[in-house]
Amino acid sequence: MLQSASHPANDSMHDRSRLSGRIQVHNVHYEHDIRYAMQICHWILKPIGIWHFVYSRSSPSEKLFSSTLVFTCVSVLCFVLVPSGPYVLLYEKDIYMRVKLYGPVGFCLSCTIKYFLLGVRGTAIGRCIEQVEDDWQVIRQADHRKVMLKNAMVGRRLAILCVILLFSGGLSYHTIMPLSAKIKINENLTIRSLVYPGYDRYFNVQASPVYEIVFGMHCLSCLIQYTITTATCSLAAIFASHACGQVQILMTLLDDLVDGKKIEGSSTVGKRLRVIAKHHMRVLRFAADVEEVLREICLIELVAATLIICLLEYYFMMEWKKSDAIGIVTYFILLVSFAFNLLIFCYISELLVEEFRKIGSAAYNVNWYDLSGYKALDLTMIIMISHYPPRLTAGKFCDLSFNTFSTVLRTSLVYLNLLRTVTE
Repeated sequence: MLQSASHPANDSMHDRSRLSGRIQVHNVHYEHDIRYAMQICHWILKPIGIWHFVYSRSSPSEKLFSSTLVFTCVSVLCFVLVPSGPYVLLYEKDIYMRVKLYGPVGFCLSCTIKYFLLGVRGTAIGRCIEQVEDDWQVIRQADHRKVMLKNAMVGRRLAILCVILLFSGGLSYHTIMPLSAKIKINENLTIRSLVYPGYDRYFNVQASPVYEIVFGMHCLSCLIQYTITTATCSLAAIFASHACGQVQILMTLLDDLVDGKKIEGSSTVGKRLRVIAKHHMRVLRFAADVEEVLREICLIELVAATLIICLLEYYFMMEWKKSDAIGIVTYFILLVSFAFNLLIFCYISELLVEEFRKIGSAAYNVNWYDLSGYKALDLTMIIMISHYPPRLTAGKFCDLSFNTFSTVLRTSLVYLNLLRTVTE
């Protein structure tokens, strides 16, 4: 049995002062556990200024610092979009070069929209973080804690893998490729390449130190864009894995409904049913909050992934024809990372559906025939609700699933054939 905690907290992330009068802490390890579960989100959201706006116990000075970070990030993104967007749409006449620029400019635009959505959904994100912390604080059983730690580990690993893939491909595209693509006109003139065009209309971008400054801003924008992308992915992975852990705990409570050996303070079947029903409703509300946080983000992710995967396939084929090893490796890593990023959203949606459906089977497998009176009928509501499991949706237009993922890949191939027909 986990014991109540009494020593004061040292970490501001897990200040125990808000708990007095609201919930009782039973897990003495909750500070470590919360840090373990939310650490990746904290690390990713803080550099882009989102964490202190969604975390309810942030100080005014921290929020002021976050405002500065948000202003900096928006300025850097605008530094990329304002010159390159009109240039690609209005001034670039070569169809191949225009297609070549659609990918990076479109991705930057999608990241800017997702950044805005993270700010808009800040309140809902804060509610999810608070419930995650509360769930870690109120667990009583050691085996329940093991279940939550196991699921937290799954969420962390998915987030870390997403970070490694996206940043490895993204940094290579924004640094190695432009530096290796210098065009030598004559002995005195060499044109240095940039990922995003359009600056020549305002100043001589080839002159030093102007080129170095613009190149550095592009690298900074790369870090911001991929941090935003990994932030949405890590939130989805960690929140969904936490919900799955709570569902697994609910199933252990259902298994103990008749015997009552593990539900402390519930001496009767009615009281145990009350604990189970409250836990069930709490998990359903959490899943609804997660879906609210990710609804529009998943829609942008779905649309952007369909187009960007198509473009990356096209870029990969063009580099293959030119036998450019750097371009082939870079575009392959980016293609895998973007496909994997979308796969994570589809996987966790499928995982949520699968886990919530198991609740109905767990309720039916209870020795309900040993229950007195009409107590067994109280399980029918739980079984009925399990037939309508929560899932992630893309703006409520479609559900995310493995079928959705395969549809995106098939659609990208259709667009690829159309693109080849237009450009060749």
